[in-house]
Amino acid sequence: MRITFIGAAGGVVTGSCHLLEAAGKRILLDCGMVQGGKEADATNAKPFPFDAAGIDALVLSHAHIDHIGRVPLLVKRGFVGPIFAQAATADLLPIMLIDSARLSEFSAEKAQERGDEDAQPLYDENDVAATQKLLHPIKYETPTEILPGITVTLHEAGHILGSSLVEVTADGKTLLFTGDVGMKNTPILRDPADPPRADLILMESTYGDRNHKDRAATVAELGELFAKAAKDGGNVIIPAFAVGRSQELLYWFAQHYDDWGLSRWKIFLDSPMAAKVMAVYDRHEELFDADAAKVWAGRIKPFALPNLHVTADANDSKTINSIHNHAIIIAGSGMANGGRVRHHLANNLENPKSHVIFVGYQADGTLGRLLVNGLKHVRMFGKELRVHAQIHTVGGLSAHADQQGLLDWYAASPNHPPVALVHGENPARETLDGKLEKQFGIKVTLSQPGMTLDV
Repeated sequence: MRITFIGAAGGVVTGSCHLLEAAGKRILLDCGMVQGGKEADATNAKPFPFDAAGIDALVLSHAHIDHIGRVPLLVKRGFVGPIFAQAATADLLPIMLIDSARLSEFSAEKAQERGDEDAQPLYDENDVAATQKLLHPIKYETPTEILPGITVTLHEAGHILGSSLVEVTADGKTLLFTGDVGMKNTPILRDPADPPRADLILMESTYGDRNHKDRAATVAELGELFAKAAKDGGNVIIPAFAVGRSQELLYWFAQHYDDWGLSRWKIFLDSPMAAKVMAVYDRHEELFDADAAKVWAGRIKPFALPNLHVTADANDSKTINSIHNHAIIIAGSGMANGGRVRHHLANNLENPKSHVIFVGYQADGTLGRLLVNGLKHVRMFGKELRVHAQIHTVGGLSAHADQQGLLDWYAASPNHPPVALVHGENPARETLDGKLEKQFGIKVTLSQPGMTLDV
């Protein structure tokens, strides 16, 4: 068994993609999109460092774009093998990829208008439809022979709905790929499963150098921010991913509807994609934890708040622009590098009474990271804007395990195998490397693009 690192390696978080060779076959683990930075589009359009038609199967860890965003491109370039994913991930995948295709087509049209006649979308909705035909949903804890001599078992990762730890057994060896590991006690989701016995773990390291604020303290901080925003009289803009964070926010809104005084706000979920994702959640309540079942049975239900407005189309989104106070606007993308949230930021960043709350990881080079780092001027939609809005980072809602969470998760391994760290910037993965080596005395490899390891 041999693994070659393709993406989310070398100190990069996004673009997850790893090539596994085993039992005479070639399997991809994830095929994600690079996000953030001026070169992202060009990087995503580059040829794969392998023959797409020569890949025998693809296994997906979960439905975030940095893990699935280039799958239609893989299909477009000749891949015709089966795609295996947990059942909820399989339901989420077309929602995410159709949106990605439309964004790519829109970006290509704008580039052509600027004079780049050769600009083309990365892929289109036909490529997404072709991708759907290759999907093979599988359940958690169900060993599945995906190819002769190669068995995959998916375990709960606790990151988003359907997220999986991917266990691959072949050639008498076992590789465990974490995808993204979630925090324990994350609302709605079950806790990550303990790692099974393995010969090598490909382990994410997004927050390998820091710990999150206590979740209860974070939720209390959210309540305080809404109280301050209500007093200031502006809007609250929350860039949030359509899968995971948007649903968690609505969960907390339901839990604290009265004590946060949310009835005085108009709440907008300006993301048709997030609305579709909520329908997938409703179809997979068997994946909820016990606390979520109680909340869903309560008086105020997360997806049916009395003052929640879910926008249906672009015109509905534009009407929000006329509201200048007491609106909570949740919109994508979570890193503010695309999507409808950019329009809401453009309309609110110059208002010192407005608040922008970042509730998730902000990759290097994204607008979200720049704003968090104190950007004072930003050019959006042809206008130069001064940033006067109050910018907040609420770290305790992260869908990723923090440093201690990752160490605790690894500590539960029955045999403490070697680790290869992926999906982490420097120094996050370097710090986690030192912690793992000191605490467990194991060999840790810092992955680099093109690096190969034998299992």
